[in-house]
Formats: sequence, structure tokens, C-alpha cells
Amino acid sequence: MKAYVIGDGEGLSALKLVEREIPKPGPGEILVKLKASSINYRDFLTISNAGARGITDERIPNSDGAGVVVETGEGVTSFGEGDRVVGCFFQNWNSGPIEPETMNSALGGPIDGVLAEYVLFREQGLLPIPDSLSFEEASTLPCAAVTALNCLIETGDAKAGSTALILGTGGVSVFAQQIAAASGIRTIATSSSNEKLDRIKSMGADELINYRKTPDWEKKVLELTDGKGVDVVVEVGGAGTLPKSIEAVRIGGTISLVGVLTGGLIDPTSVMRKSVRLQGIYVGPRDMFARLLNAIEQNDIRPVIETTVPFKDALKAYELMASGSHFGKIVISAD
Repeated sequence: MKAYVIGDGEGLSALKLVEREIPKPGPGEILVKLKASSINYRDFLTISNAGARGITDERIPNSDGAGVVVETGEGVTSFGEGDRVVGCFFQNWNSGPIEPETMNSALGGPIDGVLAEYVLFREQGLLPIPDSLSFEEASTLPCAAVTALNCLIETGDAKAGSTALILGTGGVSVFAQQIAAASGIRTIATSSSNEKLDRIKSMGADELINYRKTPDWEKKVLELTDGKGVDVVVEVGGAGTLPKSIEAVRIGGTISLVGVLTGGLIDPTSVMRKSVRLQGIYVGPRDMFARLLNAIEQNDIRPVIETTVPFKDALKAYELMASGSHFGKIVISAD
């Protein structure tokens, strides 16, 4: 089979297409023929900076993929040949709080990912794809969509009538807007692009801020919330935007931190002064993903895909990610 691996090279040139044996499923394992894989910023960083992230062998990248079951190992009862399935980001996190051993089961990092023609999953590391979704759409969900749900509702405790600040228009942020719109959560969206702001407004965003035109956007957020601040922030920027997010959130509010896009230093004084809950979010467990899939089907949510590139041209997907020009998700489809 063909598979991409992270080999020698600088930046994205480390991505190599190789031939590997089709793996054989062992007890509790399932072999899936991949139909589509979406990419996240984490995947881009893993390829372009593998050595610093502790990846020294030829690791297959990408955490998010969907396909068809072709073979099952001994003891597998949940899935059979021909089933349409989507992988879970963590292969051994079923429910409850994250544990140290969970971290070692993340696809496309500690273990091989899904950018290959055939992929082995653990039985507990798969879920059925709703009939309403294509393989390409399903492939966008395991990391970004589960993260968005966790940020807003599972950890963020937002509900109908709450107000959320959503930074940017990448995969997590666009899913956060879709989930918020379906849940009756008021949103304030930011971007440096008026075109992207128009697109997210068409998806239900209530207020828009161009952060290049309004560099003190945290003050605008306070103005739009009558000086109170938002209930929850989906913080994808990291240290560079976190001080502003702290000012923009209400006293006792939640900042769900998922991003490392910008550098900077943080003074924790305001976190203490406002009794802010600053929560790091690293995707979520299998049962959370199952709840998300049910909500997507019930609310007819369709993932926003910026572009789809063929497997043989996978490098182009990461180059688009690097440009920052995309809105929503980028998908690599089987040739």
C-alpha cells in the first residue's frame, strides 16, 4: 500500500510517499480502507517540526480519517466488513477525564496516523458514520469538531442564551460557530478578513470584529456585552491573544485554550482577579465524539470543507494550511 511518512528533510519537505505492507488486524483491531483524511494545524506542525516534537522514525501523520472496514481481528463484535467508520483521535480514551496513558494513543503523533491507503484501528477507536455524511465530511470531525464541542459545551458549559467569543475561522472555530448556532448560543466572531467574516456571519454569527481594523478587539467585545464580557472564549491563538481573551471574558467565565498559533508572554494576575477558569482542551473522549455525531445528524450540520485534494497531491493540502487562507477544513481524498 501507499503511505506518507515523516522522513528526513526540512519543513514540509519531510513528507515522503512510500510503499508499506498492508497491516493485518490482530485481536481487537480493525483494518480500514481510508477514503478521506482531513488535516489540522497539529498535523502541519508534526510534519514541519517533527524532531522538536520527539518524532524520529518514519511516522505516518494525520489524526483524522474515515473509510470502510475491510477486515476485523479476533474478538471484534462492533463492526463488520463494509461498515462506514470514522476514527477517534485518541485510540484508548473512551470516557471520563484524560489520563497520562491516553496521550500515547493519539493518532499521527505517538502512534501512526491515517495518511495511508489502509489503517489499523482499535475497535474502541472507531465510530459509525451517520448516513447524512460523506467520507470527506466525516473525516473533518475527530479533532476539530470534538474540540469545538468540548470548548463550548462539554467544558465551557455554554447553553442557549450564553455568549461565546470565537477567534478566527479555522476548523475548530467554524465548527464552534455551527455548534453554537444549533444550540442557541450567541457568538462574537473575529477574523482579519472581511470576506471570512461575511462567511461566518452567513452561518449565524451575531457580531463580527475585524481584529486588524480593531486591534483593541477585547474592548469591542466588552462593548458588545454591555461591559460584562462573554461567558466562554474559544481561544485558538495561544499566548499572543490570551491576554485580550482574559479581558474579554466575564468574571467567573471560561477560556477554552486549544491553540498555539501566536507566541507571547502571559501575566496570570487577571486570571486570578476575574476568577477565570482557564482550561486546556485536547480534543475529547470517544463518548463525546458519539454525542457530537448524534447532534450533527439531528441538527443537519454539514462540515465546511475549503478544498479537497487527491492523495497523490497531499503536500498541497499542507501548503494551503501554511498559507492561512483557508476557511474551515482541508481534506485529502483517496485517489
